[in-house]
Amino acid sequence: MSTSSSGRREGSLEAPTRHPVDWRSESYYDESKLMAELERVYDICHGCRRCVSLCQAFPTLFDLVDESDTLEVDGVAKADYWKVVDHCYLCDLCYLTMCPYVPPHEWNIDFPHLMLQAKAIKYRKGETKLRDRLITQTDTVGKFATLPVVSGVVNAVNRNPSMRKAMDSVLGIHPEAVLPPYASPTARGRLSGHRSATTAEAAGPTTGKVAIFVTCYGNYCEPVPVEDMVAVLEHNGVEVTLVPKEQCCGMPRLELGDLQGVARAKEANIPVLARLVEEGYDIIAPVPSCVLMFKQELPLMFPEDAAVQKVKNAFYDPFEYLHQRHRAGKLRTDFSRSLGKVSYHVACHQRVQRIGMRTRDILSLVPDTQVMAIERCSGHDGTYAVKSEFHDASMKIVRPVVGQVKRHDSAHLASDCPMAANHIAHAHGEGRAPSHPISLLRTAYGV
Repeated sequence: MSTSSSGRREGSLEAPTRHPVDWRSESYYDESKLMAELERVYDICHGCRRCVSLCQAFPTLFDLVDESDTLEVDGVAKADYWKVVDHCYLCDLCYLTMCPYVPPHEWNIDFPHLMLQAKAIKYRKGETKLRDRLITQTDTVGKFATLPVVSGVVNAVNRNPSMRKAMDSVLGIHPEAVLPPYASPTARGRLSGHRSATTAEAAGPTTGKVAIFVTCYGNYCEPVPVEDMVAVLEHNGVEVTLVPKEQCCGMPRLELGDLQGVARAKEANIPVLARLVEEGYDIIAPVPSCVLMFKQELPLMFPEDAAVQKVKNAFYDPFEYLHQRHRAGKLRTDFSRSLGKVSYHVACHQRVQRIGMRTRDILSLVPDTQVMAIERCSGHDGTYAVKSEFHDASMKIVRPVVGQVKRHDSAHLASDCPMAANHIAHAHGEGRAPSHPISLLRTAYGV
């Protein structure tokens, strides 16, 4: 650690490292220790304030300090610490893009995982809202909402202003928030019985055989990008199958603080995925949060589990996978259509995977295509933007993204996170439909 001429201690210049989450220890749930650590970290954040523009958690903290009698963290009531926790949706951007005090710095600041610990304590105490428990039951809701006839009724209800006002009153779902559509048939229904006619060919670290973890959102809400992913991969000589059996990756339960729920999802998914890896398959998923769950969060929660590590090493972001094959000379560039100008929102849970802007790189291979990347949080976070008490904050966070989209005057709006894309399009307010980048790539190929 170095010291500046002003005497202020400077941050570490080494790459951030992450400590495993000791969530199975009873000390992890000691609220008095949590409060002491929150006070320590809040005090450091108050003195730094670099993350003020990332989300609403930090402005909430700084407003609490600035409105206190002492103008310091010691003047903030401990009960108000939870207001900061409630605004954190574990995007990880503060840890990996802004904070100078993350490990190996001696101050050892991991703001997102401290917020996770606080959420876990709140969940264990039974203080989590019923609404939050319900809307994170993605498999249960999805299976019901995609039944024939039911999907049409659910989608009609979600579009009805009177019903949305009732949902606001009863559940706390904001009447103007975008709710996901439900598809019938689902992605699995559409692709049932599909068999690749291609022969696998390894390229770089990739095996040429891919198993798609469809995800609950891809399966129940937006199946078309999953179909487009299959088409793009097969066009590039990749053998494709769907993961035969899966549950939600566990990210919604993680953000809720339900770590036992995460463990249950892990016990259902990891044996299936590990078996596929042993059979020579790489694994990809169409939603960045799900990829991050298997590449970062589960390995940190279960560092001793060899199967978790095996799956981690074989899991790819879709465009990371295509980029690896491009580097090995195995990606087709016989594009039949240009895409023009693309406003491309870089999803937070993709940015923190530390893989680079591979989506931008691959789309930029398409002739006469200009990809303009937007590296700002959309403020959606799966459930944050739909909650009545947080929707206005989410609309504030997305405003700079919308501003860039409008300045680009682009032909396409795209994000690897379909929920973020829909939220941006909603905030844009001109009725434009967003696209998943994999769908744009399929369009460019003309397949």
